[in-house]
Amino acid sequence: MRFLVLLPCFLAGCLAQTPHPCSSPPLLSGALTITTQNEKLWSYAKYLYDAIGQRVRIMELGTYENKSFNYDALLLYKEATMYEINDVDRTCKKKPLKADFQPMAIPKNASLLAQSVLGSSSGPGQGLLVNSWVGDLPDKSGKYMSTVTEFGCIPVSSIYQTKEYGWLVTSFFNNVIGIEDPGQLTPPGFCQDAELNADSEEEPVDFFRVFLKKH
Repeated sequence: MRFLVLLPCFLAGCLAQTPHPCSSPPLLSGALTITTQNEKLWSYAKYLYDAIGQRVRIMELGTYENKSFNYDALLLYKEATMYEINDVDRTCKKKPLKADFQPMAIPKNASLLAQSVLGSSSGPGQGLLVNSWVGDLPDKSGKYMSTVTEFGCIPVSSIYQTKEYGWLVTSFFNNVIGIEDPGQLTPPGFCQDAELNADSEEEPVDFFRVFLKKH
Protein backbone atom coordinates (compact mmCIF):
# COMPACT_ATOMS: atom_id res chain seq x y z
CA MET A 1 0.00 0.00 0.00
CA ARG A 2 2.83 2.41 0.86
CA PHE A 3 4.37 1.75 -2.56
CA LEU A 4 1.12 2.67 -4.29
CA VAL A 5 1.02 5.92 -2.37
CA LEU A 6 4.62 6.79 -3.15
CA LEU A 7 4.47 5.92 -6.85
CA PRO A 8 2.34 8.90 -7.98
CA CYS A 9 4.57 11.20 -5.92
CA PHE A 10 7.67 9.76 -7.60
CA LEU A 11 6.20 10.21 -11.08
CA ALA A 12 5.07 13.74 -10.29
CA GLY A 13 8.56 14.57 -9.02
CA CYS A 14 10.13 13.29 -12.23
CA LEU A 15 7.80 15.31 -14.40
CA ALA A 16 8.45 18.41 -12.33
CA GLN A 17 12.18 18.44 -13.05
CA THR A 18 13.39 21.02 -15.54
CA PRO A 19 15.01 19.27 -18.54
CA HIS A 20 18.23 20.57 -20.04
CA PRO A 21 19.89 19.96 -23.45
CA CYS A 22 22.00 16.84 -23.25
CA SER A 23 24.45 14.57 -25.05
CA SER A 24 23.88 10.88 -25.75
CA PRO A 25 26.32 8.26 -24.41
CA PRO A 26 29.63 8.28 -26.32
CA LEU A 27 29.27 4.60 -27.27
CA LEU A 28 25.89 3.58 -28.60
CA SER A 29 24.43 0.99 -30.96
CA GLY A 30 20.96 0.10 -32.11
CA ALA A 31 18.56 0.37 -35.02
CA LEU A 32 16.50 3.05 -36.70
CA THR A 33 13.94 3.59 -39.43
CA ILE A 34 13.53 6.56 -41.73
CA THR A 35 10.37 7.63 -43.54
CA THR A 36 9.66 10.73 -45.61
CA GLN A 37 6.61 12.87 -46.21
CA ASN A 38 6.71 12.40 -49.99
CA GLU A 39 7.20 8.63 -49.59
CA LYS A 40 10.34 8.63 -51.79
CA LEU A 41 12.54 7.07 -49.14
CA TRP A 42 12.03 4.34 -46.55
CA SER A 43 14.91 2.62 -44.82
CA TYR A 44 15.83 0.40 -41.90
CA ALA A 45 19.37 0.47 -40.55
CA LYS A 46 21.56 -0.82 -37.77
CA TYR A 47 24.07 1.69 -36.46
CA LEU A 48 27.23 1.85 -34.36
CA TYR A 49 28.23 5.19 -32.85
CA ASP A 50 31.60 5.96 -31.26
CA ALA A 51 31.96 9.59 -30.19
CA ILE A 52 35.32 8.92 -28.53
CA GLY A 53 37.00 7.67 -31.70
CA GLN A 54 34.66 9.70 -33.93
CA ARG A 55 33.53 6.64 -35.89
CA VAL A 56 30.10 5.71 -37.26
CA ARG A 57 28.95 2.53 -39.03
CA ILE A 58 25.62 2.39 -40.89
CA MET A 59 24.23 -0.88 -42.30
CA GLU A 60 21.08 -0.02 -44.18
CA LEU A 61 18.42 -1.47 -46.46
CA GLY A 62 15.38 0.23 -47.91
CA THR A 63 13.65 1.67 -50.94
CA TYR A 64 14.28 4.91 -52.80
CA GLU A 65 11.82 5.95 -55.52
CA ASN A 66 10.41 2.38 -55.52
CA LYS A 67 13.85 0.82 -56.00
CA SER A 68 15.39 -1.30 -53.26
CA PHE A 69 18.95 -0.74 -52.04
CA ASN A 70 21.50 -1.97 -49.52
CA TYR A 71 24.12 0.37 -48.13
CA ASP A 72 26.96 -0.23 -45.68
CA ALA A 73 29.23 2.66 -44.78
CA LEU A 74 32.01 3.18 -42.24
CA LEU A 75 32.82 6.82 -41.49
CA LEU A 76 36.18 7.58 -39.86
CA TYR A 77 36.14 11.29 -39.08
CA LYS A 78 39.59 11.54 -37.51
CA GLU A 79 41.06 10.02 -40.66
CA ALA A 80 38.76 12.09 -42.90
CA THR A 81 37.92 8.86 -44.72
CA MET A 82 34.83 6.77 -45.38
CA TYR A 83 34.42 3.25 -46.72
CA GLU A 84 31.45 1.94 -48.67
CA ILE A 85 31.53 -1.78 -47.90
CA ASN A 86 30.12 -4.71 -49.85
CA ASP A 87 30.49 -7.84 -47.71
CA VAL A 88 28.95 -10.11 -50.37
CA ASP A 89 31.41 -9.16 -53.10
CA ARG A 90 34.15 -8.37 -50.55
CA THR A 91 34.80 -5.00 -52.17
CA CYS A 92 35.30 -1.49 -50.84
CA LYS A 93 35.11 2.07 -52.09
CA LYS A 94 37.34 4.47 -50.18
CA LYS A 95 36.38 8.14 -50.26
CA PRO A 96 37.50 11.36 -48.58
CA LEU A 97 35.23 12.56 -45.78
CA LYS A 98 35.61 16.32 -45.55
CA ALA A 99 33.24 16.94 -42.68
CA ASP A 100 33.31 17.57 -38.96
CA PHE A 101 32.07 14.88 -36.61
CA GLN A 102 28.52 15.59 -35.50
CA PRO A 103 27.80 14.21 -32.00
CA MET A 104 24.41 12.88 -31.00
CA ALA A 105 23.20 15.71 -28.80
CA ILE A 106 20.46 18.24 -28.26
CA PRO A 107 21.86 21.68 -29.26
CA LYS A 108 22.26 24.14 -26.42
CA ASN A 109 20.03 26.65 -28.21
CA ALA A 110 17.14 24.15 -28.58
CA SER A 111 13.82 24.98 -26.92
CA LEU A 112 11.92 22.47 -24.80
CA LEU A 113 8.59 21.66 -26.41
CA ALA A 114 7.27 19.19 -23.86
CA GLN A 115 8.11 16.50 -21.34
CA SER A 116 5.86 13.48 -21.64
CA VAL A 117 5.49 9.78 -20.95
CA LEU A 118 5.44 7.28 -23.80
CA GLY A 119 3.06 4.53 -22.77
CA SER A 120 1.48 4.95 -19.34
CA SER A 121 2.44 6.57 -16.04
CA SER A 122 -0.09 4.46 -14.11
CA GLY A 123 2.44 1.90 -12.91
CA PRO A 124 6.15 1.01 -12.81
CA GLY A 125 7.61 -0.16 -16.10
CA GLN A 126 4.60 0.99 -18.12
CA GLY A 127 6.04 4.20 -19.53
CA LEU A 128 9.15 6.03 -20.68
CA LEU A 129 9.82 9.64 -19.68
CA VAL A 130 11.01 11.66 -22.69
CA ASN A 131 11.80 15.27 -23.59
CA SER A 132 10.96 16.81 -26.98
CA TRP A 133 13.08 19.71 -28.23
CA VAL A 134 12.56 22.06 -31.20
CA GLY A 135 14.74 24.53 -33.06
CA ASP A 136 16.06 25.75 -36.39
CA LEU A 137 18.38 23.61 -38.50
CA PRO A 138 21.97 24.94 -38.56
CA ASP A 139 21.63 26.11 -42.17
CA LYS A 140 18.28 27.78 -41.39
CA SER A 141 16.59 25.61 -44.04
CA GLY A 142 13.76 24.57 -41.73
CA LYS A 143 12.68 23.37 -38.31
CA TYR A 144 13.47 20.19 -36.37
CA MET A 145 12.04 18.32 -33.39
CA SER A 146 14.13 15.75 -31.52
CA THR A 147 12.94 13.52 -28.70
CA VAL A 148 15.29 11.85 -26.22
CA THR A 149 14.86 10.00 -22.95
CA GLU A 150 14.98 12.09 -19.78
CA PHE A 151 17.38 9.61 -18.21
CA GLY A 152 20.41 8.85 -20.38
CA CYS A 153 19.59 11.17 -23.30
CA ILE A 154 18.95 8.14 -25.54
CA PRO A 155 17.53 9.16 -28.95
CA VAL A 156 13.88 8.25 -29.55
CA SER A 157 12.90 10.15 -32.68
CA SER A 158 13.76 13.11 -34.86
CA ILE A 159 11.63 15.06 -37.32
CA TYR A 160 12.93 17.81 -39.60
CA GLN A 161 12.25 19.58 -42.87
CA THR A 162 14.10 18.92 -46.12
CA LYS A 163 13.67 20.42 -49.57
CA GLU A 164 13.83 17.05 -51.32
CA TYR A 165 11.64 14.91 -49.05
CA GLY A 166 9.47 17.30 -47.08
CA TRP A 167 9.30 16.15 -43.46
CA LEU A 168 11.75 13.35 -42.65
CA VAL A 169 11.12 11.15 -39.61
CA THR A 170 13.81 9.05 -37.91
CA SER A 171 12.76 6.60 -35.19
CA PHE A 172 15.38 4.92 -32.97
CA PHE A 173 14.85 1.62 -31.16
CA ASN A 174 16.73 -1.30 -29.58
CA ASN A 175 19.38 1.17 -28.42
CA VAL A 176 22.16 -0.27 -26.29
CA ILE A 177 24.88 1.67 -24.47
CA GLY A 178 28.20 0.31 -25.69
CA ILE A 179 29.36 -1.56 -28.78
CA GLU A 180 29.31 -5.35 -28.71
CA ASP A 181 31.75 -5.83 -31.59
CA PRO A 182 34.22 -2.89 -31.84
CA GLY A 183 35.82 -4.63 -34.85
CA GLN A 184 32.91 -3.42 -36.96
CA LEU A 185 34.28 0.09 -36.58
CA THR A 186 37.51 -0.77 -38.37
CA PRO A 187 37.78 -1.42 -42.12
CA PRO A 188 37.51 -5.12 -43.09
CA GLY A 189 40.67 -6.83 -44.28
CA PHE A 190 39.56 -6.73 -47.91
CA CYS A 191 39.40 -2.91 -47.69
CA GLN A 192 43.12 -2.52 -46.99
CA ASP A 193 44.01 -2.28 -50.69
CA ALA A 194 41.16 0.09 -51.56
CA GLU A 195 42.40 3.22 -53.33
CA LEU A 196 41.17 6.63 -52.30
CA ASN A 197 38.76 8.20 -54.77
CA ALA A 198 39.85 11.82 -54.44
CA ASP A 199 37.15 13.06 -56.82
CA SER A 200 34.40 12.25 -54.33
CA GLU A 201 33.62 14.44 -51.33
CA GLU A 202 30.95 13.39 -48.85
CA GLU A 203 28.54 15.69 -47.05
CA PRO A 204 28.62 15.94 -43.23
CA VAL A 205 26.64 13.21 -41.47
CA ASP A 206 24.55 14.35 -38.50
CA PHE A 207 23.02 11.50 -36.55
CA PHE A 208 19.76 13.42 -36.30
CA ARG A 209 19.96 14.21 -40.01
CA VAL A 210 21.19 10.99 -41.55
CA PHE A 211 20.79 9.70 -45.11
CA LEU A 212 20.39 13.03 -46.89
CA LYS A 213 22.33 11.74 -49.83
CA LYS A 214 20.51 10.04 -52.68
CA HIS A 215 20.92 6.28 -52.89
